[in-house]
Amino acid sequence: MASLSSPQSDKASIEAFKRDVIDASATALVLVDFWAEWCGPCKTLTPLLERIVAAHAPRVKLVKIDVDKSPAISAQFRIQSIPTVYAFLRGQPVDGFQGALSEREINTFVDRLLAAVPPAPGDPEVEIKEMIAAANEALDEGAAAEAAEMFGALAQEFPDRVEVIAGYARALVALGQHEAADTALAALAPDAKDPTLAQTLAAIALAKDAVPVDDLAGLAARVAADPGDHAGAVELAGGLMARGDRDGAADVLLASIAGDRDANEGAAKARLLKMLEAAGFTDPWAAAVRRRLSTILFA
Repeated sequence: MASLSSPQSDKASIEAFKRDVIDASATALVLVDFWAEWCGPCKTLTPLLERIVAAHAPRVKLVKIDVDKSPAISAQFRIQSIPTVYAFLRGQPVDGFQGALSEREINTFVDRLLAAVPPAPGDPEVEIKEMIAAANEALDEGAAAEAAEMFGALAQEFPDRVEVIAGYARALVALGQHEAADTALAALAPDAKDPTLAQTLAAIALAKDAVPVDDLAGLAARVAADPGDHAGAVELAGGLMARGDRDGAADVLLASIAGDRDANEGAAKARLLKMLEAAGFTDPWAAAVRRRLSTILFA
């Protein structure tokens, strides 16, 4: 992280800006944080920026500019309120924002702009992401033991990467090792965020709810004979999930929701939504079930 925070001549300040921002943005996304010591929101934003930039290094860099100590640059960019952040690519400002955004909003901002930054040759991040993709592919293909081994090795090397630990936990859930999955996730920072983390937590909760039913056929017959037995429907769905029949579980829950969406405090709908979250937003099965649910809810 570079900082133009020490008093210096306008010429020196501009030269440093050219080196640390303009030239550096030829191969990386450079975020320029205009701030000041007296700015309260800056004290909230800067630590978030530093954490996000560190997670994306070396493809993202951060330059802090104290507006009181670099007035020429601040005037050039017409900074009227702080914090203000500009994003530079290939020597040009391409986007920016004002105010102290949330960590999720900043991550979204950075990820969108990173799509335009090709990885540098030999960038270790490329190899890491390829290994994560290979582990996810093994898990998607049902090779849970292989995926757990791959994710486990990555977790040893990168214990702070949320997507690695979340993937490891999903693989452990697929193997029925729920307590081990909980332990793996517990090692993450309390404020850790990643799209796969919510999916993993949903998968763990769903797996714990998938309780085997001794007389599954008898329970299915009872629910079929009494459409108002919504508690039985939720129990039946759990039994079907324990047997690996998510299609059957979804059918039962959808029928219960169609009968009375608020029955049993909306348990059927809550269980179905948890199934969809565990499957992932882009999963074709989840998309099809979501369409069926919408038809029921908005008929």
